[in-house]
Amino acid sequence: MTAPNAGLADRLKAAQEAKKALLTKFKPKTAAPDPNFQSRQARKAAELEAVRQQRAAAKEAARLAQLEAEEANKLSQAELEQLEIELKRSERKQRKAEQKAQARAKRDANRAVRGSGAPMREQDDWAA
Repeated sequence: MTAPNAGLADRLKAAQEAKKALLTKFKPKTAAPDPNFQSRQARKAAELEAVRQQRAAAKEAARLAQLEAEEANKLSQAELEQLEIELKRSERKQRKAEQKAQARAKRDANRAVRGSGAPMREQDDWAA
């Protein structure tokens, strides 16, 4: 009986060792550091810095463009206001000139009526 039991024990032991061998495949291995880790990290940092600089430059360019646009808008607003003032002045001058011409025409008409021999009221008529 020792022979058959010994064979069984050997087979069980071999199976157990095979299972252990299979399990060792899945056990985590000690991590070896990547020799390029520092250079990769430096490269990523450089790329990140480059992207930051590009974004900052684009942001600054947009800010300057907006400032220029606002300045141009202010100048055009000032020019528009100046033109409006000049237009109002010219309209007022024209209106005043028309009023003056009408007053002169009325005065000339009154003088023409008086000078044409039309009777004028005298002070005596008023008293009576």
